Amino acid sequence: MPNAGGRMTVPLLDLKPQYRALKAELDAAMLQVAATQMFILGPEVRALEAEIAAYCGAKHGIGLSSGTDALLIALMAYGIGPGDEVVTSSYTFFATGGTIARVGARPVFLDIDPVDFNLDARLLAEFLGGCERRAEGLFNRATGGRIRALMPVHLYGQSADMDAIMVVAREYGLPVIEDAAQAIGTEWKGRRVAGIGEIGCLSFFPTKNLGAFGDAGMCVTNDDVLASKLRILRVHGGEPKYYHHVIGGNFRIDEIQAAVLRVKFRHLEDWHAARQRNAAHYDRAFAAARTAARVATPTARPGCRHIYNQYVIRVPDRDRLRTYLGEQGVGTEIYYPVPLHMQQCFAYLGYRPGDCPEAARAAGETLALPIYPELEERQLQYVVDTIAGFYGKQ
Repeated sequence: MPNAGGRMTVPLLDLKPQYRALKAELDAAMLQVAATQMFILGPEVRALEAEIAAYCGAKHGIGLSSGTDALLIALMAYGIGPGDEVVTSSYTFFATGGTIARVGARPVFLDIDPVDFNLDARLLAEFLGGCERRAEGLFNRATGGRIRALMPVHLYGQSADMDAIMVVAREYGLPVIEDAAQAIGTEWKGRRVAGIGEIGCLSFFPTKNLGAFGDAGMCVTNDDVLASKLRILRVHGGEPKYYHHVIGGNFRIDEIQAAVLRVKFRHLEDWHAARQRNAAHYDRAFAAARTAARVATPTARPGCRHIYNQYVIRVPDRDRLRTYLGEQGVGTEIYYPVPLHMQQCFAYLGYRPGDCPEAARAAGETLALPIYPELEERQLQYVVDTIAGFYGKQ
């Protein structure tokens, strides 16, 4: 809303308009669950699992308690633990590396491609090529650990280079666990991510393009054996009930979250399209403002369908710009200020600040702008004008 002097409030995210538009459907869905009193792994969960799996081009969906637990249970399904290593990106949400460490394995952090902020497939090929092949697997020469899986991240709603990643995965016999927490509906050359590797991990955190009324997530897979393992692991490893051959956890999605997500899922493609329209408006407006020397806008890779979970720019003097935008009523966020290889909890891994220079540069330059579907063009334009004004003052 505009304020005195032309100032406008543009929050980074406002979920209330979405709820108001769907209130009758959402309230009815939640009341229906209340009426049935079936709260755990009921018909809404089964229906959601089938719908999301089909959407991702996968045979199986396993509804889970969060996107973090989706990553965790995927690692558990492969029996990954102490002595094992999983290769991933240094520039991502903490859960990507945190779940690897949580199962006792060692995360191997590689740098990103500066264009799309995703794992640099060239560096991945170089790293794997320098490992030692033995009869029992692929081993990291520097640490002695066995490389057990690759975990590419589809950051901000744009796909990693899955062609190149799958080529090296097949060459070295490594499973691919896709961290698609920000990327439901993202496509790589006509295929939806999460359904390309062995397991795809989704998050339905409220800020995602498809968000629950709290925490929720899902794994999708085309592998029948993996699907069975994932279903067993999410109920403490019991199969049949109360008989445990493995140790799992309580990783179940709630029935009421599934009901909410099923209502919202019917609108997902429209929301993707709205985010893409907003991104296109930003692109045009920044170009018209002649800010290219100061503001680098997102670049969608050829062959990638970008769903813009975030619209992230690169700018000089990022922190001062963010403060200024906040003073002018524009919400922003930094995703992410500290690369994983430099997080204090991972100091034991021995990484140095310069080991992932592109991740470090992104951490100092990137800023996420409001992109949610319900934004009005005048709000988008206000964001661009405010940024252009900041640099015009310098």
